[in-house]
Formats: sequence, C-alpha cells, structure tokens
Amino acid sequence: MFDGGVPWVFLAVSIVGALLVVNVYVPARREPLTVFSFALGWVMGEVPLQTGVVWVVLTVLFVVVGALRAWPGWVGLAIAVGTWVGLIGLAVIAHRSKAVVDVALDTATGGAIGADGMDPTPAWASWWRLMVAVPFRFRSIRRIRSIDYWGDGNYRHMLDILTPYGEAAEGAPVMVYIHGGAWIIGDKREQGIPMMHELVSRGWVCVSINYRLSPRASWPAHIVDCKRAVAWVRAHIAEYGGDPSFIAVSGGSAGGHLCSLLALTPNEPEWQPGFEDADTSVDACVPFYGVYDVTGDPAASGAYGPGLADLLQRRVMKTTTSDNRAIFERASPDRRITAAAPPMFVLAGTNDTLVPLLVARRFVERLRAASEAPVAYVELPRAQHAFEILVTIRSRHTTMGVVRFLEAMRSRVPR
Repeated sequence: MFDGGVPWVFLAVSIVGALLVVNVYVPARREPLTVFSFALGWVMGEVPLQTGVVWVVLTVLFVVVGALRAWPGWVGLAIAVGTWVGLIGLAVIAHRSKAVVDVALDTATGGAIGADGMDPTPAWASWWRLMVAVPFRFRSIRRIRSIDYWGDGNYRHMLDILTPYGEAAEGAPVMVYIHGGAWIIGDKREQGIPMMHELVSRGWVCVSINYRLSPRASWPAHIVDCKRAVAWVRAHIAEYGGDPSFIAVSGGSAGGHLCSLLALTPNEPEWQPGFEDADTSVDACVPFYGVYDVTGDPAASGAYGPGLADLLQRRVMKTTTSDNRAIFERASPDRRITAAAPPMFVLAGTNDTLVPLLVARRFVERLRAASEAPVAYVELPRAQHAFEILVTIRSRHTTMGVVRFLEAMRSRVPR
C-alpha cells in the first residue's frame, strides 16, 4: 500500500515545490496573500542553490523508495527538474545583481559614485559563509552590548557598538543601523549584520540601536528614540574609536522609514524633546525597502493594502488620516525632502510584496528633483522584502555597493 502511494506523494511534493518557485518569480500582490507570499518565497529566493541541494536530496530519497515505479513518479521527476532549473535561474539573477548595483552607482545624480582604491572583495567571501547563509559574527569583530543611550535603563533605549578586535579604532567613520519590523517587533541584534560586519572589517565603527515599539509606544516615540541615539553617538562615539564628523544611517523596512526620516529632518525640535540643541544630522543615508509614505495616498504609495494602513493607524499612530492627516504627512519621508537632504543610496526589490515598489520610485523621483546631494537608486530583479538580511549572493553584491557609496561620500567630507 505504501509503495504504491509513493509515486503520488512524490508528484504532490514536486507540485508544491514548483509552486513555491513560481511564487518567487511571480509573488502574490494582493492582501492578505502578500504576507504569505513573502514568508513562503523569501528564503527560497535568497538561497536558491541551497534549496536546490535539499530538493535534489529529497528527490533521490523518493526515487530510492520507489517513486519511479509508476507514471505519477515520472511526472513528479519532470516537475522536479523544472524546479531545479527555476532555482538555478534565481541564483543567476542574484549573481547579476552586481551589474545592476554598479549601474545604479554609475548613474547616480551628481555624477558616478566610485571609491578609488577600494578592495572589491568582501570580507565574508568564503564559500562556507555563503552556503550557511546565517550571518555569524566574525571573530575579528567585537560587539559591545546594551549601552544605555537614554539613561533610563529601558532595554528599548539601548544600543550595541561593533568595533574591530585587537588594535583600537581611531577616527573611524560611523554607521548607525535602525532595525525594521513594522514598528512593532525587531531587535538590534537581528538585522543589518552582513553590511555592518563588512564595514567594521574595513575600519568602520557600527552602532545598532533599539527604539520603543508599538503598540506600547505611540508615534513619534520611534523617531524620537532614533534621534536621541544619534545624539548620543555624536557625543560619545569617539570614546569607542569613531569619528563623529562622519555619521551614516541605514535601516530596512520600518528601519528604512525611520533612517530616511531622520536623515531628512535634522535637528527637528518637535522630535527632540529635552535635547533640542543636540546635533542629529547625518552625512549619508542608505535605506532598504523603506516605507517612505505613511499617509496611504494611492498617488504616493502605489495603493498600500488595507493591512499596512490599518497597522499604521491602529497600532503605531493611534489616530486616523481622516482625523489627523498632518501627523501622517509629517511622518512621511517623501513629504520632508529639501535641497539640504544628505546623500542617499535607496535600495528596493522588484518583487517586494510588503512595500509596493512604486513607493521607492516616487520617493527617489522627489528626492532627485529637490536634493543637491548625490542620489543613487537600485531596483533588484526578483528580490523580495528583507533581501539583505542573510549572507547570500545578492546581499554580497548590495553590501559591496553600499561600501562603495559610503566610502565615496566619506571621501568628499573634509577631514
């Protein structure tokens, strides 16, 4: 009975695998399917070769136990081969991200962005890191954990500092990273690790911060905390080898929203209660797949689904756009752009189902129209949300693009 059913089970498993690959190529873009599409497609899309190996092993096991004894098994094998081809195609697309990133930097407003003398080989180039994909900390990096930047003992008001082991850094440029998580989840230990490890390996000091989360916290607590953290960094980072004269900021998703809003609203008194005189300006900004419009305006956002709009109104802002539209507009980075905006490198994925691609496009259009600083923008083919979190082929290329951008911006600052 079991042997006779094996071909059918193999066929069913092969169909499921093929549908998962199709979801990576053509994800669902209507709620509530968008979240499921992301969850099912993210890992497979970012580590297609590893997924392919697992699929080959699974296929061999099915063949050993008799999957090819009947025609459904042969159909399942044909589908499995198609799945392998699709996964290889995803790996090829990820590899080509380097050329896409290079073009984005070469065509930035203000002229091509290049970093003379920069070593193009990433510090985490070893094959085993790419195969494991999990961003384990380098032994050469020291992480100083949970420094209280507000002084109240609240874990959400703590930051970690990443510096090189051994010889102490001195006068190092600084990157402040703001984690994502829809303003309601996330932690300073979880995101931005490949990029921060690469920067520290190249002599930078990186700071990963926590901030208050909703629904316990209400807007603008999130941006107030981020600004307070930057003020602390500017005042104290020299004690850890950092140079407060060059501070960059980055983050993904909700962190992309917060880092871009922070960069575009330096020294905003409304969001600096009790530290109004502190300098919270930054010298460069690298937002990943950020939410640049929170008003829900279809013309600006590409028609967010009701899920994101409801999340923002009920759990984050705790008011509605109809009752208090001004709060949403002031919290939207694309409404705070001026000629004084710092240099920005905006990164987005074409297959992002959580934040419509049009959000980034409209933000960059407005940024390029107004900003006097360089603006680079890249759309990564077939990339989903959160494409830079793991150590992957794609994140390797985006990380090196970010390094190139930041080193170039740093070289333009008189020292």
